[in-house]
Amino acid sequence: MCEFCKKHGEGKIWYKNASNYSQDLLSDLNRRKYIEQFLSVTIGEGFKSLLRLEALLQKRGRLPEQIINRMVENSKIEHFGQVIPFEDVKEIVNKSSSIIRLPCACRWTIDKSDLRCCYGITYHPDSWIKHLDMGYFGKPPTDLLESLNREEALRQMEEIEHKGAIHTIWTFVTPFIGAICNCTVKDCIAMRTHTGIQVETMFRGEYVARVDKDVCTGCSLCLESCQFQAIDSVYEGGRYLALIDAYKCFGCGLCRNACDAGAINLIPRANK
Repeated sequence: MCEFCKKHGEGKIWYKNASNYSQDLLSDLNRRKYIEQFLSVTIGEGFKSLLRLEALLQKRGRLPEQIINRMVENSKIEHFGQVIPFEDVKEIVNKSSSIIRLPCACRWTIDKSDLRCCYGITYHPDSWIKHLDMGYFGKPPTDLLESLNREEALRQMEEIEHKGAIHTIWTFVTPFIGAICNCTVKDCIAMRTHTGIQVETMFRGEYVARVDKDVCTGCSLCLESCQFQAIDSVYEGGRYLALIDAYKCFGCGLCRNACDAGAINLIPRANK
């Protein structure tokens, strides 16, 4: 289990702990202030910092260790995420009392794309989203927020996954959990931080993909679908097979969607 499971999971996966979605956590004044400034500061200023760090990495070849450590620790305190498979998305959504779809802040910040692929999740009637400064998107909140029932939210997120989106879950001042986002490595600021400057501001999933060698046809469709470069093709026993690097794998499940042979499953990372 990950670090958050030990700290905030009460013996289970941390994002399955209902107390991390509680109204009591949302009532904290520091958290309220953080949420109010989240879009302009965490996302807007965060993206500017990422661009500066990408330029620094290109110039120097590596980032100073103190910068990396500070970024990771600050993220764990304020806004940290983890990749989750669709099975866990369903479990979380089916326990929620309020689901609101809103624009992806990362994509809006990067290129002003108004793609509605983020879902605010609460386990109580009072949605945390009302504290966000939606003026960041330059439109009235009534044009930006869409209240959904569980079935519709799940249908949308499943469709987005089959178009190549990765499900992630996020804290808003840890351990309060507020949203499930559905994005790609190139469009999500956190995933781009991981792949672009090798700073991990999100956890790998609690699951990892495993290939059944007896079923694998060596078609390489899974390799093409993996956004984390965790899959390779190896020649073994007179044929090509998919090989998954468990450390690089984030457990998103996109590779199993691509496998027509049904040779890939997700297993608990602890059992890899």
